[in-house]
Amino acid sequence: MIQTNRFRKCIWIINALRTHKALTLDEMNNKWMRDAVDCGKPLSRTSFNRNRDYISDSFGIIIDCDPKTYKYYISNKDAVMDGSIERWLMSTMAVHGVLTDSASVKDRVILENVPAGEEFLSVIVDAMRTNRQLLMGYQKFGAEAYEKVVCPYALKLFHQRWYMLARTAENQMRIYSLDRMTHLKTTEEVFELPEEFSPQAYFDEYFGVLTDGTPMAHVVVRAHKWTPNYLRTLPLHHSQREIASTSDYADFSFDIRPTADFIAQLLSQGDGIEVLEPKELREKMRGILTNSRARYEAE
Repeated sequence: MIQTNRFRKCIWIINALRTHKALTLDEMNNKWMRDAVDCGKPLSRTSFNRNRDYISDSFGIIIDCDPKTYKYYISNKDAVMDGSIERWLMSTMAVHGVLTDSASVKDRVILENVPAGEEFLSVIVDAMRTNRQLLMGYQKFGAEAYEKVVCPYALKLFHQRWYMLARTAENQMRIYSLDRMTHLKTTEEVFELPEEFSPQAYFDEYFGVLTDGTPMAHVVVRAHKWTPNYLRTLPLHHSQREIASTSDYADFSFDIRPTADFIAQLLSQGDGIEVLEPKELREKMRGILTNSRARYEAE
């Protein structure tokens, strides 16, 4: 309970500084008291400094003070960049804090279902921390189950599913979905993670979890109707750039490997997205849509 309360206080401080950019301790305390963050107790300098240190240690977020204005601000805003574990933790705890304080309306908050497999998270994280190999039972959809020893390199959350990136005994990098694991056990065998390996760099040119070597491409899409605002507020990839805009549509470019994951994401926008370049991808999209239409016209 103490840990949860501390998280709630820290999340409140982070959100206050993100919303108002900079606040003096008095300004922060006024908002703190108004929101009844700590059951009516004021935010003392000692308590604030203690929470500030905890925020730095837990989330990597640095809160500095401007000596001219005595206002506190987040000096390394990139620490809450999309895709970082700190950003995910902060978002999760912020939601947790809101729902905890709103138990009376819990039946009016609808969450998405998460597939099975979360029970393997702690085993994988512990194996990554100690660099130990895993004995994994796995069963692909429509295939026979099998056992395999793998070296866990990284975890990735994508579309409500957890995935493990691992190196096999054949020295191949493979992606495994946790909800398709049948059992998992840490072995006594250790492995060496290459010093130069970076999970972020490994997935940098991809959208999603498929990393099948699809060639790089400069993709240009035209977003119609309401779709431009969806792309503006939640970019699909870090390379996304808006290159043209009219009252009817907006064009966006991506430097990406257009795998099946990326194509599926574009298709999920329905007629709100049109691929302009490259020609090969435009033709592939046309073929998928033509086949889909043929199924509806088969009657």
